[in-house]
Amino acid sequence: MKSTKSVEPLFTSFEIGELKLENRFVMAPMTRKFSPNGIPGSNVAEYYRRRAENGVGLIITEGTLIEHPAAGAEPDVPHFYGEEALNGWAQVVKEVHEAGGKIAPQIWHTGMAREKKNFPDSDVNPIGPSGINLTGEKVSEPLSVEEIQELIQAYANAASNAKKLGFDAVEIHGAHGYLIDQFFWDVTNKRTDEYGGDLVSRTRFAVDVIKAVRQAVGPNFTIIFRFSQWKVTDYNFKLAKTPDELKIFLQPLSEAGVDIFHASTRRFWKPEFEESDLNLAGWARKITGKPAITVGSVGLDSEIMNLFTEGKGGQPADIDNLIDRLEREEFDLVAVGRALLADPAWVAKIREGNTEELRSFTKEALNILK
Repeated sequence: MKSTKSVEPLFTSFEIGELKLENRFVMAPMTRKFSPNGIPGSNVAEYYRRRAENGVGLIITEGTLIEHPAAGAEPDVPHFYGEEALNGWAQVVKEVHEAGGKIAPQIWHTGMAREKKNFPDSDVNPIGPSGINLTGEKVSEPLSVEEIQELIQAYANAASNAKKLGFDAVEIHGAHGYLIDQFFWDVTNKRTDEYGGDLVSRTRFAVDVIKAVRQAVGPNFTIIFRFSQWKVTDYNFKLAKTPDELKIFLQPLSEAGVDIFHASTRRFWKPEFEESDLNLAGWARKITGKPAITVGSVGLDSEIMNLFTEGKGGQPADIDNLIDRLEREEFDLVAVGRALLADPAWVAKIREGNTEELRSFTKEALNILK
C-alpha cells in the first residue's frame, strides 16, 4: 500500500471542552466478549493499552452494558456497573493513561436485539419502546413511562461512573437498531405518547438520555453520540432519506447536549445523499455545527461482510481520500475499527510511513485477545 498524501493532517491536535487529543485517530468501539460474567480483566486492560502505546488519540471501548436485567444480548460482554466490573474498568483507564492515551466507554442497552436463547438461565424478556423486535414481531409488552425513566437514570448512572473512574469522555450508543435506535425507528416504535409519533417525537427518549447524562457529568465533560442509518437487520435502511429529514432528526439531539456526533457507516467514502459527496459524518457536521467522527472500513479495501460472503477483502488500502476529506473539514475525527483490531500498531505505522508493514484483517482477528 502506497500513499501520495502527507499524513500530517491526521496528526494535528483536537480539543473540545476538557477533552484534548494529540491526533485525529479514534479507536472504534468493537464488541469482543472477553469479559467473563461482565468483568473486564487484565487482558482487557492490556488490549486497550497496546493501542494507546501506539498512538491512538482516543479509544472508545467496546459496548458496555448499563445496569438493567435485559441490557445484554450476548454473554461475556462487559458491564458498566457493580463494584467488580467498575474496578476492572478503573484498571483499564489507569493503563491507557499511563501509555499516554485517552479513553471513553461506550454505554449501551441492546433492547429488543436481546435473544433469550443466549441466556438459558434467564427468564428476562427483551424490552423496547413497543415490545416489537427488529423484524416487526411483537414479543413483549411496551415499556411503561416509569420503566423508561428508570432506563434514562441507568444511562446517567453509567456516565457518572465514567467520570468518577477518570474516563475522558463518554459515548452513548444510539445506533444499529439497539434500544435508543429502536425509539427512532417507526418499525419498532408504535407508541402514541410523548415517546412516539413523528421523527422529532421519536427522538424524545434519546434527548432525555442525553440531558440526564449531561446533568450527571457536568458542562465540560465530552458527550459523544453514536448514530447510524443502517440496522443490524437491514444494512441499506435509511432513517433519514434526505438532508432535511436528517436535520429534523439530529437537531433535537444536538440541542440536548451532544458534543460530538459519531456517524456510523460501513464505508466512509460513500456519499450519504445523491446531491452531495458528503458522507454521513459530513452531513452531521454541516447540519449541527458540532464536530463529527467518520468511520467505515478506514485503511482497508472493503467492508467486513465481503470477508464472510466472498472470502476476500480486509487488505490494507491507502487513506488519500480520507485525508482529502479531513482537509476539507468534512469531519474532525477518524474512527478506525478492524485495521486496529488486526494491528495495534496501525496508527504508529501510518505516522512513521511504514505502510508496507500493515497487517491484513482476517477472520482470526475477530478472536484476538491483544
